[in-house]
Amino acid sequence: MAGWSGKSRGTLLSIRIYVFIIRTFGVYPAYFLLIFITLYFFIFAPSSTRSIYYYFRRRLGFSGFSAFINVYKSYFKYGKVQLDRVLITAGMKERYSFDFDGIEHIENLRKLNSGGILLTAHIGNFNLAKHFFDEQHTSAVINLVISDFEHENIKNYMESVTGKSAVKIIVLQKDLSHIFKMNQALKNNELLVFAADRYMEEAKTWEADFLGAKAKFPQGPFKLGVRNDIPVLFVHIMRERNFHYHFYARPYIPEKNTPKEVLKAYLENLEKMVKTYPHQWYNFYDYWNDFS
Repeated sequence: MAGWSGKSRGTLLSIRIYVFIIRTFGVYPAYFLLIFITLYFFIFAPSSTRSIYYYFRRRLGFSGFSAFINVYKSYFKYGKVQLDRVLITAGMKERYSFDFDGIEHIENLRKLNSGGILLTAHIGNFNLAKHFFDEQHTSAVINLVISDFEHENIKNYMESVTGKSAVKIIVLQKDLSHIFKMNQALKNNELLVFAADRYMEEAKTWEADFLGAKAKFPQGPFKLGVRNDIPVLFVHIMRERNFHYHFYARPYIPEKNTPKEVLKAYLENLEKMVKTYPHQWYNFYDYWNDFS
């Protein structure tokens, strides 16, 4: 996975652009202009375009022509998700409808008084989690555990536009100071959220089958729950038609409670999400080393 540097390059810039477009032209013109923004990235981001092409072609089995068309659709969906993030965070949530599929599992974690681990991925729009939980009046406190410093910059920028967010950020550090913060959050009966489909180069990894090919995954998120006997949920927030979002939460029910079994169950759940929402997989680099 040498293609990913640990930073989601261009994301903060794209959000600044979306904010400018919405403020200048309004919501629907922003979606219209997204057609041309998408075309720009489709043409002038050849590495990510090739990576997503191989994802559709080799991992999902699309024909060559269909894979080519769906690369554009994938970029366009990503743009929609970023626009939604800006709009909902800015207080325009009334435009959207929501399904809460398994939200009761979040409250069950709160009742256990032991904290919890939510495993998600770079798919859908989990940045909207706070707004979903608010909608259900849950008191869950969310800590996003990230390796990407740009996400903290994005959070700070969004707060400058829309006001302070209640979502906490824990950035993975080389000096391991993040471990103290994570342990403290669990002691406070808070939730730790990991996008467990990527890893940093210095991280310990396991290799596992995912969508028909080997990929590497970080050991840390899968070890943490087992080591501390903490409940684990697989969670995703997926965009559907007509400004509609679907929240999924599924508990991990172990037969053998080992880190590798958690990883196996996580990947089974993630494969279902990817196949159901193929255009919302946002790893725009050579994820399976298809052509490197």
